[in-house]
Amino acid sequence: MAKKLSPKPMSASHISIAQLMNPEHANPTGNVHGGWIMKLVDEAGALACMRHAQERVVTIAIDSMVFRQPIRIGDLVILNAEITYTGKTSMEAEIQVIAENPITGKQTHTNTAYGVYVALNKHGQPTAVPPILPETQAEKQRAEQAKIRQETRLSQR
Repeated sequence: MAKKLSPKPMSASHISIAQLMNPEHANPTGNVHGGWIMKLVDEAGALACMRHAQERVVTIAIDSMVFRQPIRIGDLVILNAEITYTGKTSMEAEIQVIAENPITGKQTHTNTAYGVYVALNKHGQPTAVPPILPETQAEKQRAEQAKIRQETRLSQR
């Protein structure tokens, strides 16, 4: 018999990562490679999910990423991730990407991504995750939007 997992607040999964963008992260014109940002997005989403599930996770999908603004050498990239949906073994994390000029403090929201991860037990098998507990009206709305995204993903299989 599977144990009953207690719901956890969405905010308990929140994670923030910051990394300075250096020349090795960029192309010759000084723009950071999109693939580097995608790697950071995946790491931030996975960490939020691990924090929530208290298990290892694997990436199942990352929804499309549209870069609205370039990220340049010298920018501080800040990634904020938080769980927005839980299924039986899967979770969706919303990851916000912000570029900050560390001298002026000016911040630019460059993109948002949604990643889906599955929790794995010590044997590498999918394992149950605690349900999320939206506490504010904004969190309830984000959870409802995430549920719709997950239903869309499943219908496109």
